[in-house]
Amino acid sequence: MSHITPAVIAVHAAVREQAPLVQCITNYVSMDLAANVLNAAGASPAMVHDPREAGEFAALAGAVVANIGTLSPRWVDGMLDSVEVARDANKPWVLDPVAVGATSYRRESVDRLLELDPTVIRGNASEVLTIATRTAGGKGVDSDASLDDVREHADALAKRTGSIVAVTGPEDYVTDGEREPIALRGGDPRMPLITALGCSLSALVGACVAAHDDAFEATTAALAMLSAAGEIAGASAEGPGSLRWRLLDELARLDAGGLAQHVGR
Repeated sequence: MSHITPAVIAVHAAVREQAPLVQCITNYVSMDLAANVLNAAGASPAMVHDPREAGEFAALAGAVVANIGTLSPRWVDGMLDSVEVARDANKPWVLDPVAVGATSYRRESVDRLLELDPTVIRGNASEVLTIATRTAGGKGVDSDASLDDVREHADALAKRTGSIVAVTGPEDYVTDGEREPIALRGGDPRMPLITALGCSLSALVGACVAAHDDAFEATTAALAMLSAAGEIAGASAEGPGSLRWRLLDELARLDAGGLAQHVGR
């Protein structure tokens, strides 16, 4: 990671300086934490999903995040309206295919969204594997696949779609199918016990791609920021409850020095 450290620090600074507005069409479970993660990182969250206003709002946002965690037909319509506006305006948008392998409705919805050229696809190993191979998989919202199972599929998916693909878990993996992929370790092993932290990471990716033109570097920076904050918070957290609020505190106070120390190992 050391070769990309300057880019990660630049993205972090850009988010702080620009405070990008991120439209999060996300699930009920994640709204609170996603908004707080964005605020702590220096971005501006907006949870706008109804199709009566979602597309119009997307014209104002710096990026759109479409998260399928709690799907309904109207929310899918809002996602489609928003990401179509974003794509047509050359604004970045992030797809979070939560539990895409669980039901046919989720797979069909993701297929429709993929047609609108996501800038970034961010998911766990099972979610990315499902999209890449078009087979059902996963254990609800949890992954039952490993990074070793999905690396080559993630590379192929990125190449096929033109999207950055970020596979997150105990080890994170970022690929665009062309450049040397980035592997990132860190965080705290209790982070999966914080509900919707992965969804919040997708929102943070949205902030970073809104603030920085290189989506590969921006995505890597978002993963590094949350990982660094989680690792620092974990040193004094007694469990997942205190880890949650400590992570927000550490994300808010994270500076270039702390970030460089984390990603430069």
